[in-house]
Order: sequence, then structure tokens, then C-alpha cells
Amino acid sequence: MSNDITLKGKPKRLAVLDYGLFEVHAGPRTIGICGFVIETDAGEVVLIDTGFPAKYAEDAEAATAEDDLGSFGRVLSVTPDNLPSAQLAKLGLAKTDVTLMIQSHTHIDHVGDMAGFRDVPILISAAERALPRPLYWSGKQAMEWPDRQYHLTDQDMTLGEGFEVLHCPGHAPGQLAFFVNLPRTGWVLLTSDAISRASEIDEKFAGSWDVDQAIFHGDRLMQMARDRGATVIFGHSPEQWPDLRKAPDWFE
Repeated sequence: MSNDITLKGKPKRLAVLDYGLFEVHAGPRTIGICGFVIETDAGEVVLIDTGFPAKYAEDAEAATAEDDLGSFGRVLSVTPDNLPSAQLAKLGLAKTDVTLMIQSHTHIDHVGDMAGFRDVPILISAAERALPRPLYWSGKQAMEWPDRQYHLTDQDMTLGEGFEVLHCPGHAPGQLAFFVNLPRTGWVLLTSDAISRASEIDEKFAGSWDVDQAIFHGDRLMQMARDRGATVIFGHSPEQWPDLRKAPDWFE
């Protein structure tokens, strides 16, 4: 394990991957499950998160029962088209094109295919990787850590020119968020679950693993976004998701 990793190129374009729809009982609210692909001008392909495990596309009801996920919400739509291989194919990419995987954190809707990219190194928070197993859901710890080269971070880091990884514990012990600077769009903030939706700020991040840290990092992310005039893509925004540009379209 190490934290010695740097991209050779600058971000060229960014795509939002559609990993399906989920209804959270609280609210209730319908949320999109997203991942991201960032291509650099050096031909690197960075994948952030991999959605739900494939078993949810095969039999969501049985998978929900197995993971005891029904106490939190229910899968509305996770189909084979919402799995990473199909989403990458919309962009003309295959799993073998991915040169780096980043795990924003290790909850069930982000780590489902973490083991499905052979020999691809994984960048992840040191706090998450220090856990015996990925967080997954409800303490069931149904996943093991894939045998991969891990690059660990416990602070904000610059992955490459125009690509910043921010360490934002709160939602999870090792939550990460990202700033990507694109040629035409400019700065884009990918909050992941550091800010799942804009209303979470007003709600003071109730229910977070560490509420105080979640509030602190939520505030600093939004201040950074304002300072940079950044486009903000929230982690699970019911308001933003329906009209959000997704694969096969790119932000450039």
C-alpha cells in the first residue's frame, strides 16, 4: 500500500454513470446512484465508484433480503444496463480501459463491483481501508477487500493537474470528494456523499457517521465551489438527478 500516485495528464472530459434508482424510506425520496469517469489528455481513464452489487440487477428483492437493506429503503431500478460494464460501454470503453479506480467510500451503493476490475489499482481513504471489511451495509460485512494495489490518503491531495481529491470524513470515516477542472466547463465539484443533496446542508447532515465533521466539510466544499465558480454535482440529489447529463454524454 502507498499514497504515491500521480496522473500524467490533465482531465479532458467527465461522464456521469447511471447506476440505477433507489428509494430512501426517510422522506421518502428517490435518489439516483451515480459513478463517474474522468478521461485525461494522456489517455488515462479514472473510474469513481461502481454502484450496487450485480446481484441487485439479477434479483433485487432477494438481494435486499440477504443484505437486510429493506430497513433503509428499496431498489426501484437496478438493471444490467446500470452495471459498470454497460455504463462504460455507453462511452465506448471497457473495464480493461480503466487505469485507476477511486472509491469515494465503501457503502453498498458505491462498492458493488470493486473487485471486478482485475489489476486496476484503487485509491481510497486510509480510514476506510483500515476497516476489516468494506462498510457495505448494516454491519453484515458481506464483502472482502479485493487483492489489489491500494493507494491511501488521509488528507486532501492533488492527484494531477486539475484533479483534486478532498478528504471529507463525516458521512463515512473516509469519505472523499473531488474537484475536476475541465477545458470548457471549468471546475466541477463531485461531492459524492460528503453532500448527498443540497437540502442536507440545511438539515445539518442529520444521521451522518460524524455530524460535526460532515457539517464542517460540507461548508468548506461549498465555499471552495463558490470561490472557483464550480459546477456542483451532488451525490444523491432527487432534484438534480432527473435532468443531469449522463453517459453517453460528456462534460468537457
